[in-house]
Amino acid sequence: MSAREVESIFADIVERARASDPTNARKWFDDLRVIRFDGGSIGIACPDEASVRFLEQNCKGNFTRIAQQITGHLVSVDFLLSNGDSSRPIEALSPGPALHTDYTFDNFVVGPSNRLAHASCVAVSQSLGTTYNPLFLYGNAGLGKTHLLHAVCHEIRRRPGGAAIQLLSCEEFVNRFIRAIEQGNLGVFHSQFRTVDALVIDDVQFLREREQSQEEFFHTFNAIYNNGRQIILSADSPPAEIPSLEDRLVSRFNWGLVARIDSPTYETRIAIVQKKAHLRGLEVNDEIAEYIARQVHANIRELEGALTTIYALATTTHEPVTLELAQRALEGQIRLATRRIGILDIVEVVAKHFNVRLTDLQSKRRSQSITAPRQICMYLARLLTKLSLEEIGGHLGGRDHTTVLHACTKIAEEKEADPKMNALLTELARQITQTFLI
Repeated sequence: MSAREVESIFADIVERARASDPTNARKWFDDLRVIRFDGGSIGIACPDEASVRFLEQNCKGNFTRIAQQITGHLVSVDFLLSNGDSSRPIEALSPGPALHTDYTFDNFVVGPSNRLAHASCVAVSQSLGTTYNPLFLYGNAGLGKTHLLHAVCHEIRRRPGGAAIQLLSCEEFVNRFIRAIEQGNLGVFHSQFRTVDALVIDDVQFLREREQSQEEFFHTFNAIYNNGRQIILSADSPPAEIPSLEDRLVSRFNWGLVARIDSPTYETRIAIVQKKAHLRGLEVNDEIAEYIARQVHANIRELEGALTTIYALATTTHEPVTLELAQRALEGQIRLATRRIGILDIVEVVAKHFNVRLTDLQSKRRSQSITAPRQICMYLARLLTKLSLEEIGGHLGGRDHTTVLHACTKIAEEKEADPKMNALLTELARQITQTFLI
């Protein structure tokens, strides 16, 4: 096979990968190069470490499936870090947390709602342990907290010195702690978390009502702080409003700077749409960006979802992205703004889709066939209604707010990682918003 034929096949693979998974399509896909193409393996060179990790974690299955469809052979796909004329696999990359390639300071849109949080993160990344320590960010889901945490870590990595970073969700911290107890490896656990230069914990509200984990986190916090190292935390509410959080932790979380992130303003939403579209290589003019910003108010994730919907429709219909196409694509979201949806409306649609009884979703049953649809109900209720976590839990078997929050987080992560789950949630939301009137 000639080099020209290989390049043509590879270009087809990339183009189909964009079209079949618009959520993970990125403009920098244009910078990917094929450096190995034989009967059983395709090697793809990537411009930097972050892009290798992104593709490994989010796109490997999709690229592999498409490559097999196009070539007609069982082939594997390897993403390699390009370094001049040589490349090396993901296993040889530097250790540390896997950072989202999009979540950098350059890609963060600053506005009145997040200016303090952004400025404080920039300051911390330039002077670990001395500027704001700890730094505590809080705000509703989908407003950019995780983006800023990753951006800080990206900036730390760029600086000389090889600072040790631990970036993880609070749930993962707790799970690792539990495993360390079970395996008798608390010493290893302590060395992993108490000796780092920066400990970055997302969704720290997960500590609520976990007494032993709070005890461990208290001592971890003290060890890092007393060593002059940096602590960065995020949550959905300020420290004092996290239920069942020990007073001594509330006090320590308030030692540094507590910065709030609010919903973006109209002007900021326009800028976010344009930035997200650029990252995906999607042409969106000012008129379309303004239209999306008027229709989607809640958070950045919904703006991204709107872009994904528009991209998918344009790809499916082979139409250019116009205002008329955007209006057709977002029709369901527009209807949502004019309807009052109740949790029973959501439960009925989900129960019908999964062929389960309404009473089962509202019962105490915990079998997988019931738990998964129930968690989807909780996620959709959080997205489509203004009910509190406690109110949602009350409608679904009397579960507490922690259970509901865990369910919402779990489904949101599955939505990001699995295109099928993303499509399912989009379809269920469409059915709910189009079926139930005021």
